[in-house]
Amino acid sequence: MEDVLTELPPPSRFFLEDLNNFTPPAPPLPSPFTSLSDPNSKTALRPSLLIIALSTPSLYLLHHISPKMLIGTLVLPEIPSSGNSVDPSLKDKSCNLYTINHGNKSVILANFQYAVSSERAHAIAKTLIGEHIIPERVLILDSVQSRNFRGRISTDDTFAMKLETSVERNGVPLLKNVKYFPSGSVVEGLGAALLGRCQMKNIKATLCVSWPESGGSVTSVVKDLLLKDVLCGVEVRIDANGEEFGHTNHYLDSELYT
Repeated sequence: MEDVLTELPPPSRFFLEDLNNFTPPAPPLPSPFTSLSDPNSKTALRPSLLIIALSTPSLYLLHHISPKMLIGTLVLPEIPSSGNSVDPSLKDKSCNLYTINHGNKSVILANFQYAVSSERAHAIAKTLIGEHIIPERVLILDSVQSRNFRGRISTDDTFAMKLETSVERNGVPLLKNVKYFPSGSVVEGLGAALLGRCQMKNIKATLCVSWPESGGSVTSVVKDLLLKDVLCGVEVRIDANGEEFGHTNHYLDSELYT
């Protein structure tokens, strides 16, 4: 008599991958889109410079640039807006778009205060660059991921390095005193997708990555290169009683990773 507890079960009629055929595919996510303060405008914005903040120090610094004017937001439909404040706050999960005047040049700031999955990075890069916003030059501020860096880096190290599109490297660089990211190291995620989008559109662009991901020392490094090479004369007003966002990591607070 067969022992039903120890005998091997009969072979299944289906392979595991065949069983997935009976599961309906997940519906596609809605495309990201920009919502501008002037929805009736049919002309694209053409700033001299688009600065995109992804890293914690850059978000902290660009939030405190003054004066600046809110002109819109980039909406990622799967990011809930519940809990966001009426006035822009570093605690919001949003990507606000601002404009500032720097001499005779127009500058747009894009502050990504939510994490973006790799699957959505290229869709966001396409939405931000080349549709409603066509910049002459782009600066992307991101952080180094230690797992992607060739060699060993310590939490005591503080540095900023860069990657550039071909057209940027062939001209006068935006960041003159920043070393190039070492060969063999890798960047990924939204920063890489944005740089790739600029390369494809033949736009001058620099991806500046800093280490560590947060802290006072790296915030000072990013502030120095911004105010010396990029936004000379622009004021960064930091309220002593305000949010200490430059010393935390907003990616750890993302609902996408809980």
